Amino acid sequence: MKGCGRTLQRRAAATGGYLWSGWGSLASLCLVMAAWSFAAQTLGPLILPTPLEAFATLMGLFRDGTAWPEIVVTARRAMLGFGMSVVVGSVLGLAAGVSMTAAMMARPVVTLLLGMPPIAWLILALLWFGAGDGTPVFTVFIACFPIIFVGAMQGTRTLDGQLKEVAQVFGLPLWMKLTDVYLPHVVSYLFPAWIAALGMSWKIVVMAELLSTEDGIGAALAVSRSHLDTAASMAWIVALVGMLLAIEYLLLEPVKRRVESWREL
Repeated sequence: MKGCGRTLQRRAAATGGYLWSGWGSLASLCLVMAAWSFAAQTLGPLILPTPLEAFATLMGLFRDGTAWPEIVVTARRAMLGFGMSVVVGSVLGLAAGVSMTAAMMARPVVTLLLGMPPIAWLILALLWFGAGDGTPVFTVFIACFPIIFVGAMQGTRTLDGQLKEVAQVFGLPLWMKLTDVYLPHVVSYLFPAWIAALGMSWKIVVMAELLSTEDGIGAALAVSRSHLDTAASMAWIVALVGMLLAIEYLLLEPVKRRVESWREL
């Protein structure tokens, strides 16, 4: 009974912490909206429309059926490139973290990939894949891969050796070592890398669409720019940020709290 009570208390505390973090995020969004409104009143609608004007324009795009197809296309490209970088970067990073030789060999390559600006990869992707899905997906993948690779490698290399010895002394089976010793530590490095890569993937895919495709949010931004329609541009930006926040707080954050529940013990 006591164990069940403590478990319920921990879950209640975790739920309360999650809700409190949500209120903090909401407060920060309100501050951003307030600053946006002040700047819009100062600069004028031609330079920066108010939040109400941007949201009204976005609702209009949803009503006439323009918004969803572009959002779905951008989301598909961003998540495809992000998913590929998560799988490949995590697996190779874990392998490099286990082997010192592999880590030393990977270091100059990772440094090169991190230092290469995404616009350079975009130009190369245009030459290799042409105007289509391949260009934004590849650009997202190659830009996010080194971030995830480094996170996975550091998580593996910094694993406390004493924890390994304790697990061996108590004769823990391999599955328990993976789930109770290795995985929680590695995930504490992987999740920040995944979240950083997720944010980068949306920024990069929009940039790639703006220069290489005829559909998606990036292409829609290019059209609104050519028409000098600042309200439509801000509406597409709001849609992009809203999708990013929804994925992070509704998908990644609950999974993170579930996996890292051991920190609350």
